[in-house]
Amino acid sequence: MTTRRSLLGLIAAIPFAAPAFAAAGRFAVSYTPDEWRRRLGKDAYAVLREEATERPFTSPLNKEKRIGTFVCRGCALPLFSSAHKFESGTGWPSFWQPINKTAIGSTVDKSYFMVRTEVHCSRCGGHQGHVFDDGPKPTGLRYCINGLSLNFVPEKSA
Repeated sequence: MTTRRSLLGLIAAIPFAAPAFAAAGRFAVSYTPDEWRRRLGKDAYAVLREEATERPFTSPLNKEKRIGTFVCRGCALPLFSSAHKFESGTGWPSFWQPINKTAIGSTVDKSYFMVRTEVHCSRCGGHQGHVFDDGPKPTGLRYCINGLSLNFVPEKSA
């Protein structure tokens, strides 16, 4: 029989929103929290440095159809190509692969009673979103990315 005390102990042992991964690691691009706030603004800071999630269907990047590159808003590292973007219907920009194998890092995210794979920029550690295994071929992956964590750089016309 489960007692109230053992339930409380169990709940206390479950990790909720952990401190931002970006704040814990060492990366090539690094600033103090105040510098990051100044550079990013309140909403992008919350996503990139505190692992917040923007509300679905609020990013203009959801509807971005031009040819170009999606770069990290924190450090401008190219992360995703428009050639790998697809409409997932989830409300966040989605990609079936990063621009290359070294652009994105990952860690296990056990917040909110789930186990997911969190993805971050490999140069500044900025939280991008999560990757799931329900995407299209050829990878079967869906990188579900916060629009606030990206900037779009259109391809220059020749």
